Amino acid sequence: MQETRGTRLDTARIRATRRVIDPVFLDSPLYRCEALEPGLGCAVSIKLETANPVRSFKARGTEVIASLLAEHGPRAVVCASAGNLGQALAWSGRGRGLDVTVVASRFATAAKLERIRAFGARLELVDGDHELARERAAAIARHDGIRLVEDSLDLETCEGAATIGLELVEARDGWDGPDGRDGRGPAQLVGAAPPFDAVLVALGGGALATGVGHVLKELAPGVEVICVQPLGAPALTHSWHQRRVVTTDSTDTIADGVAGRYPIPAVLDDLLLVADDAVLVREASIIAGMRMLLDHAGLVVEPSAALGIAAILEDRDRFAGRHVVTVVCGSNVDVDAYRRWVDAGPVPAVRNQEIRE
Repeated sequence: MQETRGTRLDTARIRATRRVIDPVFLDSPLYRCEALEPGLGCAVSIKLETANPVRSFKARGTEVIASLLAEHGPRAVVCASAGNLGQALAWSGRGRGLDVTVVASRFATAAKLERIRAFGARLELVDGDHELARERAAAIARHDGIRLVEDSLDLETCEGAATIGLELVEARDGWDGPDGRDGRGPAQLVGAAPPFDAVLVALGGGALATGVGHVLKELAPGVEVICVQPLGAPALTHSWHQRRVVTTDSTDTIADGVAGRYPIPAVLDDLLLVADDAVLVREASIIAGMRMLLDHAGLVVEPSAALGIAAILEDRDRFAGRHVVTVVCGSNVDVDAYRRWVDAGPVPAVRNQEIRE
């Protein structure tokens, strides 16, 4: 086993984390989707993180946070969210009697905001983007003396997401025993997934990428970890390539879930240790990926969840003959916007190479 030195994450803690996450968010489907392969030129498996009550992977982290707060307090918590984290924190907090406040941009996806309210959280909207929402959430936490959840900065969000990495490794190795499942009983896997040699992960704040990347680099170091971000929201990708924090003045992407402008230094430090590459993809490629997932996998996904497919489309030669896993990370879409995207007619051809800085 390779040691992943220098990250803030700890594999033993990640294994223990699974004991406090509601099973409804664990052991998400992992399957090879052969229908996608003719159009992509490689073997593709999907890790489906949308088949749960909040339709994204975020509750793996909020379950850990809410569990700790229920035991040790405070029993009130606030976060900023583009929508998915807020839903997850509202769901996890409701089940443990916590008072949850979510701050979001009033321009966020309406369906995500509606579901935050439906899960019982107090929702405050700001006239700005996600970075302004982060500032407002921090001000509320200071004023009210409550817990501020900062996605990707808080280790619980990274280590909760890292449980996806454990499931990927166990599937790849065909590990089928209770010792490897933290005493939760026999694995629910039937046999082993075909071996994969790369994992494509959406890159936003970095919790998913650093969590999955940490586990893979420690337990399956031969697997390439590739982070994917929209060309219109490139801050963390530029930061990874330049090995320093690079900010942007604005974002311009339909993938609202990954549209950050100010990378967190500690997250970048972790990402530099666990990611093999970080690439940018065009909006046309993201839309094409969404259509492919609908047409060939029967999946309605939000733009962030199609980033992995977009990366393959833009660099088919890189992935030809390989077996790639893409983490489909969320399916909270505005139905009207989704219909406009997938029904907009032919998607412009995308170049067969990755976009860098």
